[in-house]
Amino acid sequence: VQLQASGGGLVLAGGSLRLSCAASGRTFSSYCMGWFRQAPGKERELVAAINWSSGRTYYADSVKGRFTISGDNAKNTVYLQMNSLKPDDTAVYHCAARQACSSGYVYRPQYEYDLWGQGTLVTVSS
Repeated sequence: VQLQASGGGLVLAGGSLRLSCAASGRTFSSYCMGWFRQAPGKERELVAAINWSSGRTYYADSVKGRFTISGDNAKNTVYLQMNSLKPDDTAVYHCAARQACSSGYVYRPQYEYDLWGQGTLVTVSS
């Protein structure tokens, strides 16, 4: 299984972007999925995560109410809709998957994820 992230770019503060993570091979609906980001000089952090079997989600406090994680089973693609973007959202965003996904549990630490896509750069200008 490979993950391919896309959708990054340059946007003005207050704008929106939608990131996509396409999974090749096995359907992602059996995985737990997450979006992480890493800003320059900072550690990688979890932005949003979802357990598809339960529908349970997690959002970092910094993005609650602005970002939404979702997916399209037919396209085997996970999305991160990002609204009301701020300059602090500038980072390289990575999608990740965990193949062994316990029902109802949302995984947060990056070491819990065993599949990673390449990053896509999001730059928010003020």
